[in-house]
Amino acid sequence: MTRPAAQSEHRDTGDPAPVQREVSPNAPTGVDLERVIGAQVRSLRLAGGLSVAELAARVGISKAMLSKIENAQTSCSLSTLANLARGLDVPVTSLFRGADSAREAVYTRSGHGAVIVGRGTRIGHHYELLGALRGQHKRLEPVLVTLTEASEAFPLFQHAGTELLYMLEGVMVYGHGDSDYTLRPGDALLLDGEGPHGPNELVRLPIRFLAVTAYPDRHGEG
Repeated sequence: MTRPAAQSEHRDTGDPAPVQREVSPNAPTGVDLERVIGAQVRSLRLAGGLSVAELAARVGISKAMLSKIENAQTSCSLSTLANLARGLDVPVTSLFRGADSAREAVYTRSGHGAVIVGRGTRIGHHYELLGALRGQHKRLEPVLVTLTEASEAFPLFQHAGTELLYMLEGVMVYGHGDSDYTLRPGDALLLDGEGPHGPNELVRLPIRFLAVTAYPDRHGEG
């Protein structure tokens, strides 16, 4: 009887959950790059309504050579790849689509997001980061905000980018600039982060809402 592999535990260090990487068993590797290119050439040729003879004439190769390329029976030189892309009227990168199928994803179990400290932490606001990707995807920050205590003073926030609030529980009056919005479960508020914003009145506690901030490209670089 085969025992299931033990799952490693993630110790809460206050950092976002570790990025999990998994490659599909069918994902192409270096040894079958020719297969990826061949499949893309055939797919693009058919999408363009071209026969093997027509594309071969455009590229300047024989029909037999094109057939070998589409069936992953030969490797293409860089010049042939460039000519194929030109003949198909696509970027060269289109011929490699599917060769790098691994993508990052972060899975966060309910109640296991990293607790972060925000400006409202000192007055009873609870911020739970629901995951964070690296590189260009670091621009998006999803946070679950929970308010459980009434307060007479509320912090105002200002930041670059766009923010989406989605109300899950409770009722609150949320201010943005000179406007106030009463948010109930199911309500959403999309706002420009440069405008001063924050809760003005906690009408019914507890309050939970999802705050997703999309920062400009320069945010988080370095």
